[in-house]
Amino acid sequence: MGDVYGATIERIKAQDGDKSRLGMTALMWISHAERPLQADDLCYALAVQLGSTDFDVGNIPSMSALVNCCQGLITVDKEASTVRLIHFTLQEYLSAHRDLFIKPHSAMAEICLTYLNSQHVKALSTAHSPDARKTPFLQYCSVFWGVHAKKELSDYGRSLALNLLKDDYSQIPTKLLFAHENFDLEEHDTHPPFSGLHCASFFGIVEVVVALIEGGGSDVNGESLWGCTPLSWAAYNGHEEVVKILLAREEVIPDKEDMFGQTPLSDAARNGHEGVVKILLGREGFSPDKPDRCGQAPLSYAAECGHEGVVKILLGREEVNPDAQDNSGQTPLSHAAELGHEGVVKILLRREEVNPDKQNEWGETPLLCAARNGHEGVIKILLGREEVNPDKPDKDGQTPLSYAARKGHEGLIEILLEREEVNPDKPDNDGLTPLSLTQFGKEMKG
Repeated sequence: MGDVYGATIERIKAQDGDKSRLGMTALMWISHAERPLQADDLCYALAVQLGSTDFDVGNIPSMSALVNCCQGLITVDKEASTVRLIHFTLQEYLSAHRDLFIKPHSAMAEICLTYLNSQHVKALSTAHSPDARKTPFLQYCSVFWGVHAKKELSDYGRSLALNLLKDDYSQIPTKLLFAHENFDLEEHDTHPPFSGLHCASFFGIVEVVVALIEGGGSDVNGESLWGCTPLSWAAYNGHEEVVKILLAREEVIPDKEDMFGQTPLSDAARNGHEGVVKILLGREGFSPDKPDRCGQAPLSYAAECGHEGVVKILLGREEVNPDAQDNSGQTPLSHAAELGHEGVVKILLRREEVNPDKQNEWGETPLLCAARNGHEGVIKILLGREEVNPDKPDKDGQTPLSYAARKGHEGLIEILLEREEVNPDKPDNDGLTPLSLTQFGKEMKG
């Protein structure tokens, strides 16, 4: 197949006029795009002229013309309206022959940035939520230009990025980027602007971050959506080099809280970015156990999300309380148990300070939290501790067995009934026994 692909690509290169450029550029986009491209996305990308602030719709090629230029190596998925390579082995071939495309991510970043800087995009109304279907290629550029730029960035691409980010990042690309990240903007219509430094920090583009800071006019502690600073965004996405650059600035507040009371360390811990956590903890005067407005500290978030490496790092600090309760009385252990993170549960249980049977405000123990969600592995680990009462009820009188019965977790029921302390006939505050709840669970499933 390699010989066939090689011969076909030579035919593409040998085509007259603009066909060779269109064919090879189309292959570059399809093989290096961050997501499957809509047919219109690809056609618009190939119509962009670098260096032009005008987007000429007359340059947009037809899809049938592109298929011909690619000599049959691409096809259109009619159901999804996406363009793809003819076979997965072609992707393997193109990946193995990197010399076919010169710095593809740099080239793609330049095209995306040229489009975002065009009058065509700037003229779009910011009064309404953008409809990507009405402006092909806009959603892709808004979401992924920075991804390509982080991988490869030319001097020209850097100048285009700085031109785009010299003021606050445009509202429409911001909305499309945040929509892709599933951030809810409806409740924050009056949020502070997403500055160029926020944007560059979000994507982790070192060269652009440095240029914006050195150029002056960028507030390194400025707040954007939810009160997030550039350091918050860099920590959230795990961009270690940008975090280092920002922390090197004396004026940077390393544990500045957002509107929820969360710090950059909380953001990094929640997303499992071990490198960023280590960098932040290396900063003097930094509190590694600072709770947010819900009372959750970075360790609690790391445990809740199952990030074992971050949990170990944070537990290495004396200031961190491994058994701290949040506003609901939940501990790192109960969060980990509730979501079935067995590794984190084992790590926390090694600490003497951790009470494996501590109840939250609803009277739920880590064992009960795990039972409610059917996490047999966590149940077995917790039952291995003498301090754990396998029959302790919550404030409604429901026991771990009650929850297992209600949810129909048969394996869990068997595990709990093996314990002598478990009373299979214990009624809850409504007089319901595990047996009656078992029947209720079966009816619900039916």
